[in-house]
Amino acid sequence: MKPPRVHRSHASRAAAQRGATLIIGLILLVLISLIVVSAFTLSSTNLKSVGNMQVRDEALAAANQAAEQVISSNFTASLVDQTVTVDINKDDTPDYTVAIASPTCVRATQAAFADPSDVELGPGMSAGSTWNTDWDLSATVTDGATGAKVRVRQGVRVLLSQSQKTAVCP
Repeated sequence: MKPPRVHRSHASRAAAQRGATLIIGLILLVLISLIVVSAFTLSSTNLKSVGNMQVRDEALAAANQAAEQVISSNFTASLVDQTVTVDINKDDTPDYTVAIASPTCVRATQAAFADPSDVELGPGMSAGSTWNTDWDLSATVTDGATGAKVRVRQGVRVLLSQSQKTAVCP
């Protein structure tokens, strides 16, 4: 005769499964938590990178704007270091301070003789010899809040008379 089959009761099977379910649930909870933490870290890192690029681009624009402001003035009359404040967002508050080093004359070449009737240059620049002078301009911006630092070098050619060239460009 066969031995009688021992049946586990329904209650004892449920108790055995309850422990396994708890362990699997905890493992899944830990995995989901790790995924959420890594996604948060990745998104905050990307946000910081984008913010830093925006500040760098603004500083670059400020340096270019200050360099253009100096170039559009008669900078060869007074070759000194300058500080220019720039309001990028147009809220009447200076956003960046740009330090511009004294412009340096790189080269001077004698220009072709100008026509005395030249309307653009005028008689002062048309009479006598004129010189094409090439200048190097360096503008540096440092943002105190973020530490972003940008240096822009710009070249410009200026037409000078003989006496102006002799005074500022060796």
